[in-house]
Amino acid sequence: MYTNRQLFLEHLAQTSDTPLLLEFEKAEGIYMYDADGKAYIDLISGIGVSSVGHRNPAVVKAIKEQVDKYLHLMVYGEFVQSPQVKLAKALSDTLPDQLNSVFLLNSGSEAVEGALKLAKRYTGKPKIISCHNAYHGSSHGALSVSGSEEFKRKFRPLLPGVEHIHYGAFSELDQIDHHTAAVIMETVQGEAGVITTCSTYLQAVRDRCNETGTLLILDEIQTGFGRTGKFWGFEHYDIVPDIIVSAKGMGGGMPIGAFISSQEIMGVLKNNPVLGHISTFGGHPVSAASSLAALNFVRDNNLIDQVDEKATLFRQYLQHPAILSFRNKGLMMAAVFESYEVVKPIIDRAIELGVVTDWFLFCDYAMRIAPPLTITHAQIKGACDLILQAIEDTVG
Repeated sequence: MYTNRQLFLEHLAQTSDTPLLLEFEKAEGIYMYDADGKAYIDLISGIGVSSVGHRNPAVVKAIKEQVDKYLHLMVYGEFVQSPQVKLAKALSDTLPDQLNSVFLLNSGSEAVEGALKLAKRYTGKPKIISCHNAYHGSSHGALSVSGSEEFKRKFRPLLPGVEHIHYGAFSELDQIDHHTAAVIMETVQGEAGVITTCSTYLQAVRDRCNETGTLLILDEIQTGFGRTGKFWGFEHYDIVPDIIVSAKGMGGGMPIGAFISSQEIMGVLKNNPVLGHISTFGGHPVSAASSLAALNFVRDNNLIDQVDEKATLFRQYLQHPAILSFRNKGLMMAAVFESYEVVKPIIDRAIELGVVTDWFLFCDYAMRIAPPLTITHAQIKGACDLILQAIEDTVG
């Protein structure tokens, strides 16, 4: 009789030669449990997804209620489906008035693809500007605007007309010109290791886009839904994008994504050609119901107001000579070590002790920490104690 691990290795396509091979039977709150009942603290929220905790009761209730009504009915945008309508209205209510048209999809990569198409269609321009060390997804267009040549080299040729600038570099903003359809930028760079910039820079990007008739797309896939201490990351910077992209924590654990713009801009997808962007499963009713429940839970339980205080506790507790610096925007955090060779054994040991963390795609010498927003003060202390033990056990 084959074990699940054997079947995993033989029949599931692999993404690396060294998968973690952890096998869990259930999850709840910040914890995941293996077959022996051992609890693991999920300190990365399934890479930013389970922001309201695993199997959040409000989310599970919404899913069950929707399952009892209907599942898939028709491709996105044809039937009036209550979960989609209610979610779109709730999302619009979190945003400035002009960001009031929501296109629901299945993932962040799909949302990026839609946003890029929308910008080209609306402006009629060919060029896209993105940032070095940006991550926007793995599909063809999303990969094209991501900022690591190591991840792109073997898949070229990719989309033409893509140029990169350095995030935070004022001197490079003149690359945004009258041929540029869009600038796509993470509000906080995630896979670069939680890299932030100043309001003055993002305002300069906004101003340059205005000067050249360029749309500003902000990728809020990791920063949205309260992760940074505001509902949307751009709220820290006193700017408003033309298009916003969301996913990950948006779903409460279910797959969903969206790109959001104004009625005027989004309207160009309706004709010439008709069905300018379509999706069979976009805004799936169960995922939409889950997303609305997650949004309401974040709002009704004041989770955003607790983010900075909880982040401060992580900063206070994670003090060790091996941690060279600690970067964060709210509960999007990176503990920086000397090298990958130092941090990887620490991450491995932490998992053995029952804390799941990770490194970053473009910053492999830092430890990713992005717990569910529901994590308690006592749970933060317990998780940090185990990380410190992992450091001591590994580097002393």
